[in-house]
Amino acid sequence: MKIGSSILKICQPKILNLPISNLSNPKWICSHYHNFSLSLLEKPLKHQNHLNQVLSQAIASGLFTDPFISSKLLNSLPYSHDLTLSHTLFSQIKNPNIFAYNVMLKSFSHSQSPLLVITLYNQMQLCNDILPDNYTFPFVLKACGRLLVLHKGLEVHCLSVKLGFECEVFVQNALISMYSMCGVVEIARRVFYMIPVFVRDVVSWNSMVSGYLQSDCNLDALKVFVEMLGDPFVILDDVSLVSVFSGCGKMGFLDLGSNIHGLIVKNGFDLNVFSGSSLIDMYAKCGCMDDARKVFDRILDRNVVCWTSMIVGYAQLHMFKEAIELFREMQLGGIVADATLVACVLSASGHLGALDQGRWVHRYCEKNGIDMNLSVRNALIDLYSKCGDIEKSLEVFNELSKKDVISWTAMISGLAMNGKFDESLSLFVQMEKFSDVRPNEVTFLGVLSACSHGGFIDKGFHYLRSMTQIYNLTPRIAHYGCIVDLLGRANLLEEAESFIRAMPIQPDVAMWRSLLFACTSHGNVKLAELAASKIEELEPRSCGERVLLSNMYASVSRWSDVKRVRKSMADGKIQKHPGCSFIELNGFVHEFFVADNSHSQLEDIYETLIGIDKVLR
Repeated sequence: MKIGSSILKICQPKILNLPISNLSNPKWICSHYHNFSLSLLEKPLKHQNHLNQVLSQAIASGLFTDPFISSKLLNSLPYSHDLTLSHTLFSQIKNPNIFAYNVMLKSFSHSQSPLLVITLYNQMQLCNDILPDNYTFPFVLKACGRLLVLHKGLEVHCLSVKLGFECEVFVQNALISMYSMCGVVEIARRVFYMIPVFVRDVVSWNSMVSGYLQSDCNLDALKVFVEMLGDPFVILDDVSLVSVFSGCGKMGFLDLGSNIHGLIVKNGFDLNVFSGSSLIDMYAKCGCMDDARKVFDRILDRNVVCWTSMIVGYAQLHMFKEAIELFREMQLGGIVADATLVACVLSASGHLGALDQGRWVHRYCEKNGIDMNLSVRNALIDLYSKCGDIEKSLEVFNELSKKDVISWTAMISGLAMNGKFDESLSLFVQMEKFSDVRPNEVTFLGVLSACSHGGFIDKGFHYLRSMTQIYNLTPRIAHYGCIVDLLGRANLLEEAESFIRAMPIQPDVAMWRSLLFACTSHGNVKLAELAASKIEELEPRSCGERVLLSNMYASVSRWSDVKRVRKSMADGKIQKHPGCSFIELNGFVHEFFVADNSHSQLEDIYETLIGIDKVLR
């Protein structure tokens, strides 16, 4: 009665508004409480005080010793409650039946400790008179998948077959998910195709599609989905659509995704926030933001997931202005952002140099209690660095209790891009010596950039070698490009050209363009012509190197060559792309192109420019 006394203290003197004195009469208990308890336990107990009253009633009356009633009591407990109470109640049952075990396994399966499921299952196995049933196996298999204990999953699978559950769809679906989570998707596939066609349900198909997606077998996932469409016994649900749109997005299968979208519209299937968000994400990954926006605008009850899918899509395609404008629209709708969305908006603000916008988002997080997790703080470091507020960036960095490789990389690169080259390299040394974080390829890009802009030739080559010799990292084309830029800035143009030819990978356009810029800066026409010819081979329609080369010929009065380059551009109908610039004013980003007349305040702008021109003259 130890558990009973503790619960009785919580409850009111009257239990369910009935006199507590009657609890001493066994006949009264049997006639009045037994049926009432069963009818009450058929319904979910929404309030804790109701639950306490029923528990007290059952314990005080002695009805808790009935395995049926005790099992019902266990089943009435909400999943969100403290598992200690469930475990204590369960331990009071002298001979728990399979229903009681299943209730406990279900409770444990919703907890953060899947090992409890395995432990209780093993305990149940020691009871020779209790065998698991079709409800038991899914809970245990789910725990095996979460714990990645394949050997235990195989053991449970064998027992399920031994007990005759090889055609039980709930058990087979759980097996598919377990094997997929453990990384053996081919075994999951075998289980799937062993399920009789008339037994498979939509969960079976969804489990198989999700299993392939978890294993990055996106093409196989889409094949299974197409096969699923031909199953007459299956009706698509939201999980199916989310899975297939995810696969189409990862593989870039725009046509397939669009056809499925058309199919569900034709059949009157309404997109909700989940399937709609996945469709938006699919169109965004395929670069079709107009189609993504059409889907977005048709979803009526948009939640933060929908807004996030759309804004992240804009940001991934470098449509940063559109991302920020949509975020502002979201605020007008009263939707509170989450950490993922905030990090994305901060990143977009950083790319546009929109410092005021970024500061506002920072204050927005603090005002709305948004989780300032590591990804958000890393985005803040990047934002303040790109917008030139390096002191604020350092402040956010130094406040971090735990720094990951992104934190260090953002700060090292931020210092480099703000002209603090020595501080950038010093921070890298600090990272190497005093942290347990290993630098990655992006970290070394920041380091080599600091060396390039700071003119540290020896250090640049030292860090390039340390990538392979110390950290076992393979330099990419961008790392070699930093060295070419470093040599070009130092007017070591011949050495830069020799370095390009000796590289273990083929140079790209950016590398030759870097050499071309260096040649125009230092007046080396011969190497400039070589670099320009290489760029023309790789990008025949590129205009930038032709313009640079033409300007260089003009600087040394080689007018015939200037005419030749300009004629080749005219013959090939190669036009110079208009320049573009951004400026932030009062939190709004204004975009300007050469000869652009679309700005709403165009007349005021030109009037101001004319006034400035008069003052200057």
